[in-house]
Amino acid sequence: MTIWIIFGFFMLLSWIIGSRLKSKFREFSKIPINFNMTGREIALKMLADSGILDVKVESVGGELSDHYNPLKKTVNLSPEVYNGRSVSAAAVAAHECGHAVQHATAYHWLQMRSNLVPIVSFSSKWVQWILLAGILMINTFPQLLLVGIIMFAITTVFSLITLPVEIDASNRALAWLNVSNITTQTTHPKAQEALRWAAYTYVVAALASLATLLYYLSIYMGRRE
Repeated sequence: MTIWIIFGFFMLLSWIIGSRLKSKFREFSKIPINFNMTGREIALKMLADSGILDVKVESVGGELSDHYNPLKKTVNLSPEVYNGRSVSAAAVAAHECGHAVQHATAYHWLQMRSNLVPIVSFSSKWVQWILLAGILMINTFPQLLLVGIIMFAITTVFSLITLPVEIDASNRALAWLNVSNITTQTTHPKAQEALRWAAYTYVVAALASLATLLYYLSIYMGRRE
């Protein structure tokens, strides 16, 4: 029952923050920026200003599906951002370029996260099944639960490392938007707010992962007692 309470609480919190993020994105998508630039144009300018010439800016499907792909060196923007000429489009496009700048400058937190990707991909695929089997076999084969906990701990560390990566990318984006005069005294706080709500989604994910990890640890330690 405890695990369902944890899941339920964080699912509700995630839904609330996600809804608020979409609401802010829609609100700020109606507010124009200086120079009437699209998200694509903003991304290209930020990359050029940062001396990054080997990263492409591409459009991808979906809503808020924006991301940076370090393997292909592409800044992938959703249609609303790629073609948008608003505060929302500018903030998101600059944020994703912030990741490209991190990659180009070998930002240590990004490197750590990238190194964990293969392990996390494997762990995420099997961890829930191993944890379930470990709980069912807690009295006969407790080591299996411990293996599952270690695998889940890796995904938790990944979530925690993601926080400074995302916050730093937003800070780089906001600093550049301000220096380039793409945002003004009126629009800059709105760009900050949009990226702040985006960051909250990562905070909730990290807290949910940490709470779940502590729950599984309590089961294992309880069995030992």
